Amino acid sequence: MQKEITKYGKLLNEQGQLAHPGWARHPVMEYVRKDIKANPLRIKEWDYYLITDGKRGLALTVADNSYMGMYSASWLNFEEPCETTKSVMTVLPMGRTGLPASSAEGDTGFKNGRIDIQFCNNGRERRLYCSFSRFRKKETLEAAVILKEEPQESMVIMTPYAEDPHAFYYNQKINCMKAVGFVSLGSEKYRFDESAFGVLDWGRGVWTYANTWYWASASGMLDGHTFGFNLGYGFGDTSAASENVLFYDGRVHKLDRIEFLIPQENGKDAFMNPWKITSSDGRFEALFRPVLNRQSDTNVLLIESDQNQVFGRFSGKAELDDGEILTFRDFFGFAEKVRNRW
Repeated sequence: MQKEITKYGKLLNEQGQLAHPGWARHPVMEYVRKDIKANPLRIKEWDYYLITDGKRGLALTVADNSYMGMYSASWLNFEEPCETTKSVMTVLPMGRTGLPASSAEGDTGFKNGRIDIQFCNNGRERRLYCSFSRFRKKETLEAAVILKEEPQESMVIMTPYAEDPHAFYYNQKINCMKAVGFVSLGSEKYRFDESAFGVLDWGRGVWTYANTWYWASASGMLDGHTFGFNLGYGFGDTSAASENVLFYDGRVHKLDRIEFLIPQENGKDAFMNPWKITSSDGRFEALFRPVLNRQSDTNVLLIESDQNQVFGRFSGKAELDDGEILTFRDFFGFAEKVRNRW
């Protein structure tokens, strides 16, 4: 079942439960933090941006997870390959970070003695800025990127949790935004031009404690058309809808279920070996060849996170809603598996 929500309304009902599980092409539900009935420490809000051109990548995160704030940057080199990720954390922000209630417009950011990270959105373009001292040894990361030409449609999903009626995930993925800007790190100067694209992962909700999710995303040009995809599963009750979509010339084409076939070695995931990705409706089939794994493993008291965000190239086929078959080869993006207890 793929229940599309087209009418505007409030995200949560009077009981603080998700009013309309399903998916949408636009953020049709109104998120109001004070409507949440769950423990305030369980509320999670974040904006995550990734800009790539297949050679370099910049990832920026502002997250207010109520009991913990996280403000991070990643600089990725897919030609070497290598990457650097650094984060600053705060205790008990409890919503004071001020992440916007809507993805359509609004500003957010954080600044202390080490990092200044700002996301500004006036409804026409998004301006991202980050200055991060001691990012790589003594070197300071400086980055400024403008995202524009936002597609007409995006992937929006309202996901409940069967085990907790007050838990939910309201998420929007905006792919295929044109990106221009620069990154400076020590003697390294890099400029993103019109060949670069950005994606926004906009998340608001109340999560259960233990979750594993799978997510893949890509944006770029295919035979003169903007093309990309968002694939994901693994958490919450997705009986009403999945988050699996194709993006083509600014429009969304809905897919059914997706599975990541991650190769195994000695009973463990072999993330740097080629993966297969397949769909239940046969409309997406791809081979994913990894280039770089941005891996992190955190285990502090009650917080545990095992993340493998694997960047690489996809080759395969995708079928649009009208039956047109698109074939793609060495299309750059990422696929990840993340296990969290948070």
